Formats: sequence, C-alpha cells, structure tokens
Amino acid sequence: MAKIRIDNVRDLVLKANEIRSHLIDELHRIGGIHIGGALSSVNMAVALYYKYMEFDPEELLSDPARNQFLLSKGHAGILLYAIYCDMGIYTYEFLETKYNTIGNPFGGHPNRHYTKGVEASTGSLGHGLSWACGWAIANKMNGINSRQYIIMGDGEQEEGQIWEAALSAGSKKLDSIVGIVDFNHFSAAWETGENVKWGEKGGAEGLADCYRAFGWNAVVIDGTKMAEIDKALSELPPVTYEGKPNVIIMNTTKGEGVGYMMENGAAWHIGGVDAELYVKTKKEIEEYNAKRLQEVE
Repeated sequence: MAKIRIDNVRDLVLKANEIRSHLIDELHRIGGIHIGGALSSVNMAVALYYKYMEFDPEELLSDPARNQFLLSKGHAGILLYAIYCDMGIYTYEFLETKYNTIGNPFGGHPNRHYTKGVEASTGSLGHGLSWACGWAIANKMNGINSRQYIIMGDGEQEEGQIWEAALSAGSKKLDSIVGIVDFNHFSAAWETGENVKWGEKGGAEGLADCYRAFGWNAVVIDGTKMAEIDKALSELPPVTYEGKPNVIIMNTTKGEGVGYMMENGAAWHIGGVDAELYVKTKKEIEEYNAKRLQEVE
C-alpha cells in the first residue's frame, strides 16, 4: 500500500463523514468513550492523515524523515483508532471487542507500546507540545525538514507546560511544528474561559494573540469547514528552522454533529448511548454529514 493521499476537498469531506458515522457506531457498541472531543477533531485528523502527513499504514513509523502526529488530547484516542481501522491497520470488529481491555492495543488513551502507528503515549494533558519540540530539535540537528502536527484541546491550554514549550519553540525558531487547538469551548467539566480568559479578546482570537506574543504564527479558522482546514494547512510556510512555529486554532463545538451533545457540551465529554438513543444519534450525524457534503457540492 502506498502513502495515503486524498487531494480533493470533497473526498476529504466524504472520508470525515465515514469516520464520524463509525464513531457513533462505537459510541453504541463500546460505550464509555470520549465522544465529544473526538467528534470536534474529526475534520482536522482526516485532513492530516489522508492528505498532509502522507501517512503510510504499512511503513508506519519506520521512516526517520516522516511527518509526525501526536494526539496531545489523548482522551480522544477513539478517533485515532477509528482512522487506523479505516486504513486497515486494525479492524472495527477487533476494536469493538478489545477496547479498554487488559493487554490489548486500544486503551482509553493511546499507548505507543501497544498501538501500531502511535508516536508517543498521551493522556496527561499538556505534554504533546513538549514532545513536538524534542522531535523538531532532533530533526533540525539531523537535517530533516518534516513537520510535527500536534492536536491539543482548548482546556489543555491552561497547562503551564504548554506555554513553556511554546516559549521554547518560538525562541528556537522551530517552524516545523504545527500546533492545532481544537477550540470546542468545553473541557471535561466547565466552559472554556471560566478559569482563564485568553488575552484582551478572550476565546479563540485571544488565544491566538497569546501564541503570537510567544513568537508564533497563529490563525483562527472554522474547524467544521474542511475547505478552511485544507487552506490553512496548504498555506503553511516551508520548514527552514529560521521562521516561526505555527498554530491553527479551530473553532468547533463539543459533540460536533449531534444536536443534544452540542447543547450540553461538558456532559458529553465521555458517554455512551442505548439502542433507542443510538437511532436518534445516527440519524442526526447522517443529517450533519449530508450538510457538510452539500457545502462542497
């Protein structure tokens, strides 16, 4: 199998639609998964894995010059597993029977020792950006110009380690790093901004200003629009180790695509659905998928 590459935005939308539908299936069949933050990150994860990373599901992590991905918000690991199943690394049947069981590859958070394709174990929030700095420095020393893509949560931005890493990346001109913040407006227990207001503006724009103050390029996009994600990724400056690291802050909604989840953000950080609610949820996600596709028709 060659490296995966889907160039057309419409086809990326179709793939994202497939992954969203599978996530709802797993929500019912497995239960107890971190569904809210997984749904809000689908579009970006699909754009990265199926286009920009040029990911090879057979070679996995064997190429030292590969683009690297890290799911810093490791609680959304079910999204990563769904993508790996779609690529044929695992099967959905295996995922459904082995998820969160002892000695098997699918923990609640990704574990590099058990799950093929995972660059680093995550779950303790705030660590991902520091990993990226380490990888970027190593690649710079070895003359490798690949990128490090890191998906973080908005609540995770309150971790001090994020800002230590941000300061380091900016000062060392680690422009291979692409930080991605899923700004879905809720953490596990409260609305984003209740504890920390980002800059003068607050919200995603305020957070962007904070990154700029630390020496980063920062853009804010609509994370529900694949075209905006594709544009932001395609316009990243080349890696020279002389420029600024980059951060894409995407406005999303927790539980994206399922109305009752979107209306009750923190309540759907983790959960499951019974047979009756599954039918309702599946119908809502299919309607949402149709809307996303219609936007690019």
